[in-house]
Amino acid sequence: MSGFLSFISSLSTTLAFSITFGTVILFGALGEILTEKGGNLNLGVPGIMYIGAIASLAGALWYEKLGLAAALGGFYPVSCVIVCLIFAFGASMLAGLVYAFLTITLRTNQNVTGLTLTIFGTGIANYFGGSLGSVGTVRAAVTSDAMKAYIKPLVIWLDGLTDKMNLGSLIFRHGFMVYFGILLAIALWYFLSKTRTGLSLRAVGENTATADAAGLNINKYKYLSTCIGAGISGLGGCFYVMEYIDGLWETSATIESLGWLAVALVIFATWKPMRCIWGAYLFGLLSWFYFLIPGLFKGSDKIFQMLPYLFTLLVLILVSLRRKPEDQPPASLGKAYFREER
Repeated sequence: MSGFLSFISSLSTTLAFSITFGTVILFGALGEILTEKGGNLNLGVPGIMYIGAIASLAGALWYEKLGLAAALGGFYPVSCVIVCLIFAFGASMLAGLVYAFLTITLRTNQNVTGLTLTIFGTGIANYFGGSLGSVGTVRAAVTSDAMKAYIKPLVIWLDGLTDKMNLGSLIFRHGFMVYFGILLAIALWYFLSKTRTGLSLRAVGENTATADAAGLNINKYKYLSTCIGAGISGLGGCFYVMEYIDGLWETSATIESLGWLAVALVIFATWKPMRCIWGAYLFGLLSWFYFLIPGLFKGSDKIFQMLPYLFTLLVLILVSLRRKPEDQPPASLGKAYFREER
């Protein structure tokens, strides 16, 4: 009986970690889907998530330590959340703008540019993240609680239901960005499938020359999708440092790993935002699956952390065998557009 209870406890902990990790991956994947629907392949997602993470910490530091809170008459959790999100989204959009200028205007190789952005973002974030240690933590607990401020009334209202269903914190007690990520996926699906602008963006990604001939402003669609997509991906880094590690900075490569999982999730979800929701949580579960079987054999955690990538390879094989048109990437993905060659 004790072994069963221990397994249930481990399962609950694993699922909680899976949701947190899945949300980080979800933001990164949604941003990359928006970018790729416009025809740009941005492999700089890990670096952009790093930039979003360090920018959110810088925003919290500015708010809490450098006078903004005092100027507003005191520390307000909601204001701190807004500042962190604005910093993360803005800095990530700026990184996306650099990538867009290089690949759209200057027509540099998208793969090389994206990988360079990952290296740059990782390096600059770890450099400034290490500097934050000299001024102390950024009121981590307060900042982390602030990320959950929006859903406290909902949690109180659902407490009775939570107790009856014996689900505890698994569903109703996460930070508001978990639920925001799900709503964002639904909104992105609606935008790409049901709106004229979204359909035009998909046309740009599928056949850039035809979209240009139809009178669409190719550069506008590509720039906006790339910059906004980068901003969304950067929110994943913000969520990781503010929610998962409580407003601190770590020098491990966890954010980079999650960034590559986000790129893999785009393929796993076959460029469909709604599939990203369950796919992200599945990736999170696979990343923490080793927690359920501790001590199975030495090094099991490293082996089981390969599972998300193995699943992605399996999906690639299945998609290649079935060759359904709706499961294929945008036809112009990764290709520089030269109008004179139209």
